[in-house]
Formats: sequence, C-alpha cells, structure tokens
Amino acid sequence: MQVNGKVFVVTGAGNGIGRHVVLGLLERGARVAAVDLRAGSLEHTRAMTDAGDRLSLHAVDVTDRDAVAALPDEVIAAHGQVDGLLNVAGVIQQFVLFEDLSYEEMQRVLDVNLWGVIHTTRAFLPHLQQRPEACLVNVSSMGGFVPVPGQTLYGASKAAVKLLTEGLYAELHGGPVAVTIVYPGAIATDISANSGVTLPGQADAEPGSAPRMLPAPEAARQIIEGAVERGRYRVTVGSDATMLDRLSRLAPRRTTELVATKMAGLLTREPARV
Repeated sequence: MQVNGKVFVVTGAGNGIGRHVVLGLLERGARVAAVDLRAGSLEHTRAMTDAGDRLSLHAVDVTDRDAVAALPDEVIAAHGQVDGLLNVAGVIQQFVLFEDLSYEEMQRVLDVNLWGVIHTTRAFLPHLQQRPEACLVNVSSMGGFVPVPGQTLYGASKAAVKLLTEGLYAELHGGPVAVTIVYPGAIATDISANSGVTLPGQADAEPGSAPRMLPAPEAARQIIEGAVERGRYRVTVGSDATMLDRLSRLAPRRTTELVATKMAGLLTREPARV
C-alpha cells in the first residue's frame, strides 16, 4: 500500500524497532499514532523528528483492555482515520529454565506479547476494514519458530502471535486488509533492559565481544518495505532469521538441537518461584 498520507498506529513506539518504524513511516509522509507504556520514551521519539501534528503520542498499556478499547477514538480524533496497525511492542523473559520461571513473569510475557496484540487488533480491526486498503502487521520473532534455551515462554507467546496472525490472514483474505507476520532475528535494541532482563554474561562482557546484530533502523526499513508497502504474507528480518526459517522447515529437530547447543550459555539456574 502507499504510505504517504496514510495513518498508522505503532505499538512499542518508544524504543527499538517500534521507534524506528515510527520514524520511517513519518519520513515516507505518513501520519502516525505512537503507542507505548512510557510517556517519556514517546517524548524521546518525538524529539527525533519534526513531523509536527503528523505524530500523536499515546501513553497506553497494551495489556489494559479498556484503555486499548478507547484508543481508536483518540487516534481518529487526532488523524481522522486509521489505515494500518503495526504491533511491535514486546518483552522477553529472564534467561532461566521454564521450571524456574515465576508465574508472575509468565503472565507478564503473555499479557504483553499475546494479549496486547489481541487487544489492539480487536480495537482497530473494524476501522481497518472500513478503509479501501489497510494493513495489519504483527511482529513475532525468530524465537517463534526456533526455540531458544531460557526463552521458552517468550517463544511460546511469539508462536501464538504467529498462528493468530495466520488465522487473521485466512479470515480476512480477499478483503481490504493485508495481514503480515514479521519474524525479526537478533536486532540491536534495548529490549532486555526494557523487559527488566539482564543478559547472562552482559555485565562482564569484553568490548566488541557481543554478537553482530542488525541495526534497528534497518530492521524497521525491512518491515515497512516488506510488510506495509508490499503487503507480504510473512517477512523475515535479518540473515539469521532468514537462514533459521529455512533450516527449521527442512530439518526441524536438527535445527532445534543446533540452536540449543549454540545458545546454551545464555541459560542460568535460579531457585524455583511460584
């Protein structure tokens, strides 16, 4: 779809991929309703652009169903319509075994990653369906099709987003709303800090020892071009996601074992919590 002059809602807009999706859409002439839990982070996003009234800020917790239900009216009041929804907001879990993960943290991950997408989709879909053309873009993860040790619940939440989005594609096929699922690989963002998670070995890591990650602006560009402009069914972001996507379909068990071995160092043990 054509981006210029259209109105997009972007969640997770206060940092990382979401912030750069907002900036990329604005650069292409769109109007954007930026949604994030933290008002201060949204102000930081605003400070990075001179879009004026083409950008509106909405400090909303996507896990709050009532607050999300009120959001379409706020966006339409600011922009007059809604042509696209991009669900980028997400959190990871502590890098621990499933058996050591607290129920509280399990609930938090599912609330943000899955229920947040459900809430926003339910709220905005009726408005998207009224447009001549529109898009619904949900960000899953490479971890949604290849399990990562210590991120089992996170992966389950992202796998649920995958199938939710594919189901929506099937239901909406032939209508005005293009539905896309996005699978980012390792992207250079602050998702660990924003999730309240310390990466194992992060504190004592040597400078330059971190694995190469795709810059967030490049990830945002690929999402905008592949999902919004071209309306592709699925978009893998980064060479790692693209490679593992292929391998996991050719040899799912071997790919799981390969990733488990390679990423085993991320796993830590904690006393079980309830």
